[in-house]
Amino acid sequence: MKRGQLRIYLGAAPGVGKTYSMLSEAQRRIERGRDVVAAVVETHGRSKTAQLLAGIERIPPKLIEYRGTTMSELDVDAVLRRAPAVVLVDELAHTNVPGSKNEKRWQDVLELLDAGIDVVSTVNVQHLESLNDVVEQITGVVQRETVPDWVVRGASQVELVDITPEALRRRLSHGNVYAADKVDAALRNYFRPGNLTALRELALLWLADQVDAALAKYREDHKITATWEARERVVVAVTGGPESETIVRRASRIAAKSSAELIVVHVVRGDGLAGVSAQRLTRLRDLATGLDASLHNVTGDDVPTALLDFARQVNATQLVLGTSRRSRWARMLDEGIGATVVQKSGKIDVHMVTHEESVQSFRWSALARRERMTWSWSAALLVPTIICLANLWLDRWLDLGGESALFFIGVIAVSLLGGVAPAAMAALLSGILLNWFFTEPRYSLTIDQLDNFLTIVVLLLVAVAVAALVDVAAKRTREARKASRQAELLTLFAGSVLHGADLPDLLERARETYGQDAVSLVTEDEVIASVGAKPPLKVSDAETALEAGDDMHWLLLSGRQLSPADRVVLGAVANQAAGLVRQKQLQAEASAAQALLEADKLRRALLSAVSHDLRTPLAGAKAAVSSLRSDDVEFSPEDTAELLETIEESVDQLTALVGNLLDSSRLMVGVIQPQVRRVYLDEVVHHALMSMGTRGLRRTARNRVKVEVDAISVRADPGLLERVLANLIDNAVRYSPGDEPIRVAAERTGNRVSVTVMDTGRGVPSGMEDQLFEPFQRLGDRDNSTGVGLGLSVVKGFVEAMGGTVHAEPTPGGGLTMVIDLPADTEEEQEIG
Repeated sequence: MKRGQLRIYLGAAPGVGKTYSMLSEAQRRIERGRDVVAAVVETHGRSKTAQLLAGIERIPPKLIEYRGTTMSELDVDAVLRRAPAVVLVDELAHTNVPGSKNEKRWQDVLELLDAGIDVVSTVNVQHLESLNDVVEQITGVVQRETVPDWVVRGASQVELVDITPEALRRRLSHGNVYAADKVDAALRNYFRPGNLTALRELALLWLADQVDAALAKYREDHKITATWEARERVVVAVTGGPESETIVRRASRIAAKSSAELIVVHVVRGDGLAGVSAQRLTRLRDLATGLDASLHNVTGDDVPTALLDFARQVNATQLVLGTSRRSRWARMLDEGIGATVVQKSGKIDVHMVTHEESVQSFRWSALARRERMTWSWSAALLVPTIICLANLWLDRWLDLGGESALFFIGVIAVSLLGGVAPAAMAALLSGILLNWFFTEPRYSLTIDQLDNFLTIVVLLLVAVAVAALVDVAAKRTREARKASRQAELLTLFAGSVLHGADLPDLLERARETYGQDAVSLVTEDEVIASVGAKPPLKVSDAETALEAGDDMHWLLLSGRQLSPADRVVLGAVANQAAGLVRQKQLQAEASAAQALLEADKLRRALLSAVSHDLRTPLAGAKAAVSSLRSDDVEFSPEDTAELLETIEESVDQLTALVGNLLDSSRLMVGVIQPQVRRVYLDEVVHHALMSMGTRGLRRTARNRVKVEVDAISVRADPGLLERVLANLIDNAVRYSPGDEPIRVAAERTGNRVSVTVMDTGRGVPSGMEDQLFEPFQRLGDRDNSTGVGLGLSVVKGFVEAMGGTVHAEPTPGGGLTMVIDLPADTEEEQEIG
């Protein structure tokens, strides 16, 4: 069956007109012949909304009796039986009355969608789970009814119902939202202009994020790489040098002026020339985090191409670069990264930011290898020519030895620039010029003296030797820089693992860094994790396949070809990924072993603790049964009743003991999953008192309990809370003297509720209150014949599982008071929209 489609009208605040818009949409669909019914529509007494509802078929609500009041809820079964094409369900975040089919209305809606029914609904921004705490900070109002963001994101259409704060306040003043007696209070509190402006901005930003995600998915599905200027996004490129922080801060100001997203990208050169220390990269990452920007690392031999590919991938509209640190002479030979980016940027605006490092003097080490070779060949031609001209002018003062020395100096200078071939060229040209112009016979290549020939040979040998040494040194430098680049990338990936990145995050970092389309980690039998579009599932599907060191896992990549150096780094990444898999497996095995260890520890402790406590009630019951079955003694009705009561009390003690043992075991292995919801304390205390009969307490003892909890409600699991209160009241009743009352009270403070169970018994020694909640403890008023000391340990486990705390404190005048602290539930929740 085709799944139904969900349409949601999103509002920034109550009263903006979400329900009105929903009904208008319903009327339009009815006019087009669609089968539309209304299951839940809250008009809130607004006449114009009620007029739009007229003419739409209504499905009667389901009436549920709760706490003496009849409440109406969405009748899911009735809608399914009617099976309309479209159903209107107002207030998506609504919490259903206990006893309903589902706890939340959005769960009802998912059930209708699964049945193939289209649903039109409404929700306010304050009910979105991700924004709930932000709205509370802005308005000071706690919204207990929330809907998960994924439910709203999963809607086929989300339409914002927008209205200015001034118009909404006028609407309130005219009585179009609330009754007249509530208008003044609403305008002074929730509907203040500042609140409404902030809520409106939250709604717009949240919806913009969803639109941006949908646009990114559409571009990916349709393989669109051209920049769409739908939203401003600024990418700032940094080298990791000392000027990087200046450039990032300037880019942040550019992004702030256009309310744009800021992305910092560090391009790692394939030749290792852009190596950055770990400390500087850490400072850069901290700066990006402080400016609410994201830091990305990509690698590529062609830096302009890698940078522009990344910018287009994230749909950037502006690109910020620092001005070149290269000299004017170097830029004459190669225009540089900035100029290349500007030429190829297309629709992306490029900003060139000046910085202090851009005015540095010429540095030979800053030239690329290709630039150095260009300089070397140029010098090989120019230097001998210039020296020859100088010797022609100095010929009247210098002899052949001085002129040869000048040529030696020129050849060595050319050799220091690097390259054996340019140096040999310079030596050969210098020898020819020396022989033609300055040796006898002049203006002839004839060599009539052995010294002249040796001079030319020595020139060649010196040039080649010096150039070879320079080339070896340059090669070692390049190798060191490549090693530095590999170490930087390995540090990057290792840092991802150390900072808690999971396997998909590590693969995404590798995919992004090397510009791959998809990356996956597989074994022979399964795909463990994958990222990107159409990831390779088998080794034969991948363009690059790297085997991890354990001979079990393969890192598969699809995308551009990788260099051998890249394969070395990615081989280490494959090992890290396999290590993460093994680490998770070991953690799972360790958790299982720890659970077994705890279970064994509990078993041994129980065996040592229950040896006496199980025998005592069993012995009592056995003795009473044996007496009743005996033919030697004639028991009176009173004696018979007393023996039967002994049997009942012994069995009740055993029942309570076994229950505590089972609860403690469940807590030890962590299988308790509380179902937290609104719980009324008077109701749960009443149920706890009713259940205390199973603990061997007479009705007269239970009547000693005085309940003073009023109408306070908490967020808790009703079953667990009932067990907690029954345990605490049981202890208090058993070990309080005579007919002294036991008080159960509750008090709300802010968003917390304190529930107290107070007795006037002997209490416990001062300073020993915390030990009460340890297993197998009997302190103060506990004796060794009524249990193994697990009751309060179970109480503590249950309370903490519900997000609360429990502690003991002395009762003024003598005794012990148990205090349970739990999250409060709102006494009144506005159901508005």
